[in-house]
Amino acid sequence: MAVEKKQPRVIVFSTPSCPWCRKTKMYLKQNKIKFKDIDVSKDMSAARDMVRMTGQQGVPVVLIGNRPIVGFNKPLINKLLGIK
Repeated sequence: MAVEKKQPRVIVFSTPSCPWCRKTKMYLKQNKIKFKDIDVSKDMSAARDMVRMTGQQGVPVVLIGNRPIVGFNKPLINKLLGIK
């Protein structure tokens, strides 16, 4: 019997006007990945955390577990979440 691996925590730091943020969130939803969406244009504390983590202000940033991914890096997202 196959044991399902528990999905790591996924957080998407995004802004409403960002097309790559929308693509990232749509991709995660299509693959049934649960995630928390944080709008850094409204949450300045989260925006500061994101810059501290990545050293830059660009979105989207996808945090998988403790690993930040800058941009919609589909191959790395797939690898870290086990998406085939």
